[in-house]
Amino acid sequence: MANVRCEQGHFYDDSRHVSCPHCGVPGLAQNMPPSTVAHRIDTPAPQGGPTEPMSAGTVDRSSPRAATGGATMRISQVRAGFDPVVGWLVCIEGPMKGRDFRLHGERNFIGRDASMDVCVEGDQTISREHHASVSYSTRNHTFILAPGTGRNLVYLNDADVLAPVNLNAYDVIELGQTKLLLVPLCGENFRWEGTPSA
Repeated sequence: MANVRCEQGHFYDDSRHVSCPHCGVPGLAQNMPPSTVAHRIDTPAPQGGPTEPMSAGTVDRSSPRAATGGATMRISQVRAGFDPVVGWLVCIEGPMKGRDFRLHGERNFIGRDASMDVCVEGDQTISREHHASVSYSTRNHTFILAPGTGRNLVYLNDADVLAPVNLNAYDVIELGQTKLLLVPLCGENFRWEGTPSA
C-alpha cells in the first residue's frame, strides 16, 4: 500500500485507485464545464509515438495489464470504461459524522481497515475487515446490504441483518456506534451509459 498525493493535494492508495477518488472520475472532463473538472491524471501518448515522462502517481494506461496492475476489475468498470460512482453512504452518527463514502458497482466492503472500500476509522466497535458489504447490482439496478464474515452484527433501520436484504433510498445502516445513510445515484431514474437495462 503506497499513499500518493494528487495535484489537488489529496492522498490516496494507488494500489486500490488508478486516480484520486476525491477528485472525480477521469475521462468525464470533456462533458463537464471547466469549473467542475478537478484535474486529469494523465495524457495518453499518440499511437506509435514517444511517451511523455510520467510524474509520481501517474498511471501508464498504454497496456491493459498496466492499467489494472493485473488486478481483477469490476464488471461496471469494464462495461463503462471507468468505475463510476453509483451512490454514497453518509455517516450521520459516530466518530466520522458528516463524512461521505463513494459506492461503486458490485460489492463495497465496510470495515475499519484502509483496504476496505468504505473505511470507517475511529469506531473500534466496527470489525477491521468485512463487517458488512453494500452491493449495487448493475444488472438489476438494486442496492443490497449483506452481513460480513465477523462476529459483529449489522442493523438496517434498527432490524438485525442476518442475510442479504434489499436497500432503499435513505435507509440507515448501523455498525457499532456508526450510522450510515444510503444516498443512491443509480437506480430506476438514472444509470451510467454502457450498463445493461433491466
